[in-house]
Amino acid sequence: MLVVVIDGQGGGMGRSIVERLRAELPEVELVVVGTNATATANMLKGGQAQGATGENAVLYNCARADVVIGPIGVFFANAMLGEVTPRMAEALATCGAEKIAIPVSRCHINIMGLKDHALSAHIAEAVETIKQLNNRS
Repeated sequence: MLVVVIDGQGGGMGRSIVERLRAELPEVELVVVGTNATATANMLKGGQAQGATGENAVLYNCARADVVIGPIGVFFANAMLGEVTPRMAEALATCGAEKIAIPVSRCHINIMGLKDHALSAHIAEAVETIKQLNNRS
């Protein structure tokens, strides 16, 4: 199973996701993709993974991923202070991978019905979802 972790800005959320996935699912192939080099470098510190940066890396890796996970903002054009290009958002929206979006209020996207949990709780729930997907394959 190929899991692509996408993050931007400082890559802190992506790094937390990578750390948790490495601890609980060491057998999955992990690729981290940052919208900038700082995000990529920080995510790579989270554990053994391959890494790439930028628009083309998002397009290429989304097309081959089984699961794509990241903050909800990566799914919207011009989010993250403009780091997410329209082509990135389109690649994420149209890829055949299972998509897991972690809600964060900084993105100015409010999803009704979501419980207000700590980021660590959302990441734990996302990793459990990936475990279930991995068990199916």
